[in-house]
Amino acid sequence: MLKDKKIFILGMARSGFEAAKLLAPLNEVFITDIKEQKEENLTILNDLGVTFVLSDNPTILLDDSYDVLIKNPGIKYDHPTVVKAKDLGIPVINELELAFHYLNPEAKIIGITGSNGKTTTTTLIYEMLKEDGKRVFLGGNIGTPFCHFVLDVQANDYVVLEVSDHQLCDVTDFKTDISVLTNIYQVHLDFHDSFDRYKMMKKKIFAHHSPSDLAIINRDNEEAMHLTEDILSSKEYFSREQKEKVYLDNGQIYYDGEPVISTEEILLKGNHNYENVMAAILAVKACGVSTESICKVLKRFKGVEHRLEYVDTIDGVLYYNDSKATNCESTKIALNSFQSPTLLLLGGTDRGHAFEDLDESLKHVKYVACYGETKMRIKAYCEKRNISCDVFDTLSEATRSCHDKAGAGDVVLLSPACASWDQYNSFEERGEEFKNLVKQFGGLRK
Repeated sequence: MLKDKKIFILGMARSGFEAAKLLAPLNEVFITDIKEQKEENLTILNDLGVTFVLSDNPTILLDDSYDVLIKNPGIKYDHPTVVKAKDLGIPVINELELAFHYLNPEAKIIGITGSNGKTTTTTLIYEMLKEDGKRVFLGGNIGTPFCHFVLDVQANDYVVLEVSDHQLCDVTDFKTDISVLTNIYQVHLDFHDSFDRYKMMKKKIFAHHSPSDLAIINRDNEEAMHLTEDILSSKEYFSREQKEKVYLDNGQIYYDGEPVISTEEILLKGNHNYENVMAAILAVKACGVSTESICKVLKRFKGVEHRLEYVDTIDGVLYYNDSKATNCESTKIALNSFQSPTLLLLGGTDRGHAFEDLDESLKHVKYVACYGETKMRIKAYCEKRNISCDVFDTLSEATRSCHDKAGAGDVVLLSPACASWDQYNSFEERGEEFKNLVKQFGGLRK
């Protein structure tokens, strides 16, 4: 817990805002951002005595009078202000690390990370614990900052946190009781500059573990297995290919050799989702959750918004919103979930990543509508593979084109394989625009 300190918060967003509110009663807090902020948030901070400065050059605002710098997870480690802080000997942490120091030590943290499947797995764990009558909090990268609720957490409560690689960059003492690693793929290399650095950040989810702590690992993912060879945690595995603690065999999920539920009864579909389900089962079984509670959740859980989310069927065309797919691996998972002719919406922020990883998943794709910064590279990619592709400036134009070209039995899939920041503030905003367009198409049929 910080007291009587002078704090520099770099980047507002939700995490910076909640960190400032937590710190303000006992500290001098300064926060800066390059973007204009909501007036109501600034009023709240001002009433708490927090100083906010709008600046496109925060480095000049930092000096050695500050005790700690709290960095927004989306800000890269080599940002000039971060570098200056380290040169001045000022510790650099993030909101996750900050909240950890305010947490009741008798509470239990379940942390979920990985390249894909984090949000679904996190939500399933939360819902299963809640169904079983546990007192549980949900947050982290999933949307609600840890700082927002940390003071409400009591002894023996559970805190379920989605933890991104960006968040793991700036933690030192943060520790979970149970860590879940869904998988590891080559993503976010623009942020970390190398695959090795990205993997090392992911490995920090097991930091400070001893054999009394639990690591849950995907046996079928080679990178995950290699990365966790030398961690000190007790390890349990889930697998679609081998008989582990939790495994999938002939359409049935087993825990410790006993059947739990058939895949026909699970509302979520797709092998990737069955992996998420198995990871969640391992985590909640370690907390004493009953099989009955697990099955109740799996029979009703429809999935997480913007993650292969079914939107509507219009004139026989199925529309799916997978706006969270910000890398090729996520888009591959989405494409492999369908056997029907697919019209694919691709595009967004150009991180310099290649699209060749999609090759084997394009067999059902009959048309690509591309937009945003990456549109010309996607067009060139499609031309080499003889896939019909049109170029648009905006997602709206691209979606209307798919609507016009789709026929009964087709799937229109927004799974962009790119981040959203070239035209949107978030992947959620992008997904909402897509869903609103689909609603308009539905109105046209009436």
